[in-house]
Amino acid sequence: MHQKQKEYQLHGEIRLLSGNANEPIAQAIAKRLRVDLVDSKISKFADGETRVEIYEDIRGTDVFIIQPTCPPANDNLMELLIMIDACRRASADRITAVIPYFGYARQDRKANPRAPITAKLVANMFTAAGVDRVVTMDLHATQIQGFFDIPLDDLRAAPTLIEDIRKKFDLEEVMIVSPDVGGVARARSVARRLDVPLAVVDKRRDTPNQASVMNLIGDVTDKTCIVIDDIIDTAGTMVSVADALLEKGAKSVCAYASHGIFSGPAVERIEKSNFTEVVVTNSVYIPKTAWDSPKIRVVSMSSHLAEAIYRIATEQSIAALYEENPTSLLDKPRAIA
Repeated sequence: MHQKQKEYQLHGEIRLLSGNANEPIAQAIAKRLRVDLVDSKISKFADGETRVEIYEDIRGTDVFIIQPTCPPANDNLMELLIMIDACRRASADRITAVIPYFGYARQDRKANPRAPITAKLVANMFTAAGVDRVVTMDLHATQIQGFFDIPLDDLRAAPTLIEDIRKKFDLEEVMIVSPDVGGVARARSVARRLDVPLAVVDKRRDTPNQASVMNLIGDVTDKTCIVIDDIIDTAGTMVSVADALLEKGAKSVCAYASHGIFSGPAVERIEKSNFTEVVVTNSVYIPKTAWDSPKIRVVSMSSHLAEAIYRIATEQSIAALYEENPTSLLDKPRAIA
């Protein structure tokens, strides 16, 4: 007896809403999905309060709000919370927050007495605002998934970055490097998929955004070292890691990271550093100084996120998106609106 093939249907009419944090990625996702962004306006009152206006009917629809909570983190977080509330009060059927970069994720535990666990606080705020689901990418700490009492999909940039590494490097000469002990699992996963060796930098962090390289685990002599990390913020740590690897005999050093925040002097530091190249995704808005830098390159995650949105909208599994070169459902004939 032949099993009847399952026909996938939309949960509801799909609507994409973008905040101000990274409108270019929202436009790219909309283009890939072949839909228009919802006509809306996010502005501020004279006293600085955020104002959200939605000019289209979204009653009964499946709304996806695209907004990373990158710098200015507080403004972008409030925009997202208010957009969620506006959609809930406009009777959207389901609301999914697509947060390519989840801010406050570095405050995920009580590392010191009287310290807050801000990642949990932010998770509670999303739930209280009325969101039904969260889609994010490369959380700084995977345990943050457990802070949410609603479904959360933590996508990975690794498949896209690994594909780029395969095209660009001779893997016989490559060694993957974790810039700290906390990132070993992330770097090991990349090294395993590429079937290349792994090295680990042991560092001591004295204050936030500053670190002193202490030791290197692994022989990097005459290797092309690729440092794998999730966030490049001020780039101070990454630059010191590159210096340490070259001192230990590495032939060259480049870096791949999921989120290029590039705070303060980051771009200037990278341009003056010993890195041959620093590769990041477009999960956050990339400033013009970074785009123009000869040492910084951006790879797009727009199609990956669009694929996830489509699979969620049609109630299909997103498990394939954690692997390299997944079959795209967006290239098949479909109707999503």
